[in-house]
Amino acid sequence: MDTTRRLTALAAGLLLIGSLLVVWAVFQRTNPVALTPSLTGQTEYCLTCHGDLPEISTSHPIKSFGCVICHGGERLALDKNLAHSTLRGGANPSALSVVELSCGGSDCHSGSPQASRDHIQRVMTSIQATYTGAIANILYTFGAQPDLKAHFGAFAVIDNETSTGITSLDAFESSKEDNPSIQTFGKNCLTCHISAAPREGDHFDRLTGCAACHTPDVESFPEGKTHGLTTAIPYTQCNTCHNRGNYDLRSMTFVERADQPTDRLHDYYQPIAQFTRCEWTLDCVDCHTRTEAMGDGDLHSNQSEIQYIQCKTCHGTLNELPQTYTITSEDDLALRLAFLNPVVDLQVGDTILMSETGEPLWNTHVLPDGTYEMTGKVTHQQFTFRPVMGTQCKQNPDEQESKYCHQCHAEER
Repeated sequence: MDTTRRLTALAAGLLLIGSLLVVWAVFQRTNPVALTPSLTGQTEYCLTCHGDLPEISTSHPIKSFGCVICHGGERLALDKNLAHSTLRGGANPSALSVVELSCGGSDCHSGSPQASRDHIQRVMTSIQATYTGAIANILYTFGAQPDLKAHFGAFAVIDNETSTGITSLDAFESSKEDNPSIQTFGKNCLTCHISAAPREGDHFDRLTGCAACHTPDVESFPEGKTHGLTTAIPYTQCNTCHNRGNYDLRSMTFVERADQPTDRLHDYYQPIAQFTRCEWTLDCVDCHTRTEAMGDGDLHSNQSEIQYIQCKTCHGTLNELPQTYTITSEDDLALRLAFLNPVVDLQVGDTILMSETGEPLWNTHVLPDGTYEMTGKVTHQQFTFRPVMGTQCKQNPDEQESKYCHQCHAEER
């Protein structure tokens, strides 16, 4: 019995020595680069291979975050396969299936709505993620549900604190439907919500989850050359879903654009759209707010319930100036948003425009002469404009949909 124990101990010792020798040899060969991020206090060796990657954003400094807190992976491994064996979301930790583990936390992106940190809840319940509008319309059209209310989404989701009355969605499974058109819709028309892989082709080139919008340049992904998050989202990124063709409702197929636009005017929106100069000169994020794009944290049946920016938001009406407010605190949301995309030097005491729901349009200024200035979040261009009040505009103040402004201000193309 003693001999068996000695042999077992000897074998274990030899195995340990062998493992240490392997680790030592790897360390000698790779010249490991250690990093101990302040948020975790745990040493990791990711920079041994990934030291040439740029910092992903100014709000995620590598000295604070490191790599593992977001990406997962084996922090002490120097072998590529072992180090990558437990990555979250593959190369994309913002994929909705893992985003809570990667980006969650009360101080990060699943905090309270009051602190404007409930990003994950808002995205998970947003139209961009659930695709409820399209699904509800198809099911209603073919008699599979009695109304246009959202009952199904691209995935199942629960919303316990809702103001819309919709507390949950079941996962839409077209294979369980009897109508062949609904089945075809499920097969061909569910590639635009942000948890779905995009269609093939450079025009559809995007990632999934949060990175579908916030990582615009993915030409070299997943080779590892693209590593960035931004709030300066160009219209071309919105185009990867919103301007690459139309659905043929007769055949339930997606028909790609046949034209080859050569300038921004023709590329910006669907070819059938009619719009004013600001609607194609600016980028989508210059007007549409974070709540319109990412959702407000509640489940909705269609996009129109969450979209509220109108021409009057910035220009006002004949009898009403646009809404404004003056920044009084260093912790103002407008200053935090401007920090993430520093295209304007926003300060306490500045007066800016705001939406009817109270969201700061932080890239605007009210100028001393009563006019307004907007800075493009992507192009950094500055645009000066004036309110409608006091002009010769003939529009009825009660008619504020864009179609009424288009009657006089639509661009020819």
